[in-house]
Amino acid sequence: RGLGAAIAERLAAEGAAAALVARSLDASPTALPGTLREVAARIELRGGRAVAIQADVSSADDRARAVRECERALGAIDILVHDAAYAPHGPLLELTDDDFERTFTTNVLAALDLSRRVAPAMCARRRGWIVHVVSATVEHPEGPPFPAWQANGGHHLYAASKAALARLTTGLAAELFGYGIAVNALSPTRAVVTPGLLRLDPEARPDDPRFEPIEAMAEAALALASCDPRALTGRVAFTLALLAELGRPARGLDGEGAMPLAPAGRDGR
Repeated sequence: RGLGAAIAERLAAEGAAAALVARSLDASPTALPGTLREVAARIELRGGRAVAIQADVSSADDRARAVRECERALGAIDILVHDAAYAPHGPLLELTDDDFERTFTTNVLAALDLSRRVAPAMCARRRGWIVHVVSATVEHPEGPPFPAWQANGGHHLYAASKAALARLTTGLAAELFGYGIAVNALSPTRAVVTPGLLRLDPEARPDDPRFEPIEAMAEAALALASCDPRALTGRVAFTLALLAELGRPARGLDGEGAMPLAPAGRDGR
């Protein structure tokens, strides 16, 4: 659901065969709407090709199996998008060791491990694209005084893991540049109205200027998953600034139409 589903649908609209990976094929462990099978069905209804793979990326065994199943079903992997995230909220001093382990395993280690598993074949073919989804929360909170949300815990642990992932991404880009592989990190410029966000804020609406359309994230991910690796790699990109830089409108998830986007701010966000 959410960003992962949107990115998969947009890539599939441009001809990518999509391997969709999540913890469940049908009912969500968190009771959120949307299932992996439904995303695959939408892709196939539009003439695309998709396979749904049940796997928990916090498990090393599941990660290895997911890559094997993808290669068996669809062939060599050209594009890897890591969008999984675990995000406990609360004061850092009150979070548990399990919170820390699950956050960094899901958000950082899983991204590196999946990259390690797909990179050798990409290097042999001298082509490939890796996109790690990060977050605008990597920006440090302003203060003192600090906003109440930040002072009460906010999303500091999640933000720290995404900051680590951003730095890991640029390092991996440097190491794989000579093999013709683009490695980039992508963050929404503003919050995106997804099922997960609606659970936290039921009043959120996509046309609210505080949010950006999910199509912008999907289009920016497509741009990074089809760019010239010699020119666009090692970036920690924000959606709206990237699309403006490339002169690229956001299209619908089916690849049709184009929508106006609010300009990015002076700082790229």
